[in-house]
Amino acid sequence: MTLAAAAVLTATVAFAQNLDAGKPPAKLFADGCATCHRSPRGLAKGRFSLTLTWFLKDHYATSSDSAKALASYLESMDTPPRAAAKPGARSSRSAPRPPRPVQGQ
Repeated sequence: MTLAAAAVLTATVAFAQNLDAGKPPAKLFADGCATCHRSPRGLAKGRFSLTLTWFLKDHYATSSDSAKALASYLESMDTPPRAAAKPGARSSRSAPRPPRPVQGQ
């Protein structure tokens, strides 16, 4: 009987779960990165998507899918937002001002 109990206890299989599966990238960042990084801006710093994904997979992400999603999210945060042009607003690239007259001549 002891042998049968030992066989049952050792024969149980533990199934691993990916706790990050199905989480949006912003949630992945909040759960795993926000303790050290205030913002996702600037973290990708122009790195190649593939090398960023590998780095995240090796050091922070629990799966290749979550690493890829997080890398895409970080890259999207590095893209500067486009400023909407306001009607009637003056552009900073308008005609240059004439030089100031030199005083004392």
